[in-house]
Amino acid sequence: MLDFLFLIFILPFATAQDIPDYDNPYAPIFFDRPIYSWTDKIKIKIIAPSWNTDKDLIDSIGGDNDNPIKISTRSHSLEPYRLTETDVSSGIFTGEIILTGFLHDTDGDGDYDTIPRTIGTGPTSGFLEVERNSAVTVSFEFADGVVLSESVPVSWNLGTVEFTNDVFFNDDSVIVRVIDLDMNLNPEAIDQIEVEVFSNSDVGGITANAIETSEDSGSFVSTVFLTQNSASSGNRLYAIPGDEIFTRYNDYTLPKPYSESDNLEIQAQSRVESSILSTQRLENSEIKISDSFGNHLTTLSSEQQVQIVGSLSNLQDYDQKFVYLFQVRNSQNYVESLSWIQGQLSSGQNLDVSQSWIPKKSGDYDIETFVWTSLKDPTALSDSITRSISVE
Repeated sequence: MLDFLFLIFILPFATAQDIPDYDNPYAPIFFDRPIYSWTDKIKIKIIAPSWNTDKDLIDSIGGDNDNPIKISTRSHSLEPYRLTETDVSSGIFTGEIILTGFLHDTDGDGDYDTIPRTIGTGPTSGFLEVERNSAVTVSFEFADGVVLSESVPVSWNLGTVEFTNDVFFNDDSVIVRVIDLDMNLNPEAIDQIEVEVFSNSDVGGITANAIETSEDSGSFVSTVFLTQNSASSGNRLYAIPGDEIFTRYNDYTLPKPYSESDNLEIQAQSRVESSILSTQRLENSEIKISDSFGNHLTTLSSEQQVQIVGSLSNLQDYDQKFVYLFQVRNSQNYVESLSWIQGQLSSGQNLDVSQSWIPKKSGDYDIETFVWTSLKDPTALSDSITRSISVE
């Protein structure tokens, strides 16, 4: 008789622990991110210890119409959707879905780049269509009339583009990085996008592929190689030291207040320099004085027209633009004459440059020559040369 009474009191207690407590529903819903883009993968977790109904097996929840899990947006839904226990007796149930966006041209080529669809029963087979600015809601009918739910926003993002360095040397690989979470169109594969890269010396530039760094990072990297003696092609860009280089990315998935049909050109810039000191890129030879026929002069007279002659040599294996300046200062350090010549030297080319000058008075003068990249950018390409002369 005592054994029978013991069973009567114990069995109901055990049964109560094996079913959900409908009077005190506890099943918080969690997402792996606070916000998603339109083609992200969403990982869902529901902590429901009272739904751990079999202590020796992996349980599942939501897979029937009695206590369904519904995953929905404003216009589409998956129901019922099943989540499974992470481990025997864990009481933690997980699953995932992939957002598939809506029909949209993401790169401006006139073709749709998405395949929107709503299908799947879980725990990892779900695909759900979603609008640009929307939300995904997960609801779990814990008991009749007791529905627990949680929502997470979905939004497009403004892309960014950048060079990894402010300055690249001419033998460096140039790295361009684009971050655009909206272009992670397949969160289970490596996506690609296109970026334009161009320079002062080649404004047409190239269109390069940028590869996603991982399956669902939304971060894309392109490697561009610089050339100083070949035309731009593929991932090779013609750019010489002193050039600004630019990258341009067109974002066709813009958040509000932009409309769905808008696109935005996003640009960044960097600079190319040579690993060789700037003053060693051209050779500026000694100044010579000659008459209008090219004869070398050893003495000068006032009111006599003379030619100041310099010589430049391009020591690099690429073309170089230059400006060559002549400056004449008198013994009081006043500038009597200032002139310049602009040009371009091919690789290995030697060039004589000259400028006429008529000294007005006798006296001592200093003639100086400078070689710069340009008047706007007076970066010295060679050391300056000075010659002192006397005019009778």
